[in-house]
Amino acid sequence: MRVSLWSALSAGAVASLLALSAAADSIRIGLVSEITGPNAEAGSYTLNGAKLAVEQINKKGGILGKQVELVIEDNQSTNPGTVLAFSKLGGNKDIPAIIGPIRSTQVQAASPTIQKAGVPVMIGGTDPSLTHVNNPWVFRCRPNDTFSSRVISDFGVTKLKLKKWAIVHSTDAFGSGGQKALTDALKGLGIEPVLIQGYTNNSQDFTPVVLAIKKSGADVIGTYMTNSQDLGIFAKQLRQLGVTATWIGSPSIVTDTAMKLAGESLHGTYGIADFNPDANAEAKAYATAYRAKYNVEPDVYSSWAFDAMNVIAQALNSAKSDKADDIRKAILGLKNWKGVEGNYNFDANGDGLRGYNVVKNEGGKVKFVEHISFDQ
Repeated sequence: MRVSLWSALSAGAVASLLALSAAADSIRIGLVSEITGPNAEAGSYTLNGAKLAVEQINKKGGILGKQVELVIEDNQSTNPGTVLAFSKLGGNKDIPAIIGPIRSTQVQAASPTIQKAGVPVMIGGTDPSLTHVNNPWVFRCRPNDTFSSRVISDFGVTKLKLKKWAIVHSTDAFGSGGQKALTDALKGLGIEPVLIQGYTNNSQDFTPVVLAIKKSGADVIGTYMTNSQDLGIFAKQLRQLGVTATWIGSPSIVTDTAMKLAGESLHGTYGIADFNPDANAEAKAYATAYRAKYNVEPDVYSSWAFDAMNVIAQALNSAKSDKADDIRKAILGLKNWKGVEGNYNFDANGDGLRGYNVVKNEGGKVKFVEHISFDQ
């Protein structure tokens, strides 16, 4: 009795052959994001942005003549989960590039794993140190906090004429890095903050922080808050306890999640945002497409991932190769590449953008004020 090849193979072998066949017909790009855990809503925006980019890229012919497929790993909103996710994707030889997390603390934890894998990784974390640890595989698709702090301080001091600063920050890598950068930027303008106050992520009560601000007599608050949920709670308690100081926040202050949680408590506040629909033509077109597909407003969690996927596609097609070294060289070779977050010019460290948009929350709507950029 003759037995066919397929029936003789084990189920595992069949699955492996099918996976190899699928891989041969597509370009597989990894994505590490917060699918579950406390930041799952933010992760859903990141996934939406990447998926929209893939859809548009595939309609234009894909990458290297093949359709693009996202291979998604859930980091469960944790540092250990991020390391595990990169271990899985980095060991997969048919994944030439990966879109990593937006959270600096997660990128920091996974950096050794990224370096070991030797695959280009696009990140959204803005802690300046992430691209200065001799890891040639990390590329940032957002401006780092060296620039955000300069924009916050320049706008608050020069444009709003405010001098008494309170700085509130998360004690994680993002918040600590942002606090230091903002403190240094203010000192460069001759201003010593009247208060620097840290807090732990996922705090439920910000009363001590708010009372410290009130006691300091600050007329302006600069914040580097990692999680939108924390920002929403802080905003409500700030207003409930009667603090009316002008507030200029890092990009989390204008995320859709924070604005929904805080409601009127964020009205009248300023923020700096690497993405705003009115900043440029590419951003406007992206916002229109995003709203049509998902019926919600796009924010930074989605926009940076959209750009990251498109940078990967541009680099692979330009290099005409899926080899890591060729992709890296192609990314570094991008000059004035127009994304929804601005014009990308990657430097030797892997930083692509050098400016931010100043925006204002007017009655629950984010309004573009101005764009401030720097040469270096």
